[in-house]
Amino acid sequence: MRNSILAMIILAMSGVVTAAEVTVNFEHPEKYTDIKPTNDSKSRYQERVLKAFEGFFTDYAAKVPEGYTWQVTVTDIDLAGDVDYFAGATGQPLRIVKDLYSPAIRFTHSLKDSSGKEVLAGEERLRDMGFMHSVSKVSSRNEFEYEKNMLDEWFTKTIQPLVNQQTNAAAH
Repeated sequence: MRNSILAMIILAMSGVVTAAEVTVNFEHPEKYTDIKPTNDSKSRYQERVLKAFEGFFTDYAAKVPEGYTWQVTVTDIDLAGDVDYFAGATGQPLRIVKDLYSPAIRFTHSLKDSSGKEVLAGEERLRDMGFMHSVSKVSSRNEFEYEKNMLDEWFTKTIQPLVNQQTNAAAH
């Protein structure tokens, strides 16, 4: 029994991971609405934000079958909250997160199947006005969690059903 479980784990781990090829570009990030740092240099914080968002799209591409290509160009990011330069007692700026400062992202994208046929393309303007009401423990908050939740919901409602429909149609 133990050997068969171990064999199944090894077999699963040795399988080839299939994913869509994704290219993420950031158009003029220095002009984005809000990627202001509080305790980091502007360039390092911008780099961290862009790397995180690139990672989000890469994770979504891993859920799309191999052979698909996805071109994403991010044109604006507005992080949840706003930087208040006078809120901290020590003069350190703080990011204040309130309902008023909802996360938003704007991007264009083009998703093509393995034959090169465009499955979905367009400009997305996402804003999560109810971001403060998402279920999450305060102690488990990750950096850019509100933005990721917004993108997760969009991907689950927009991209996944379309890809599943395409995959099912191709199988029949």
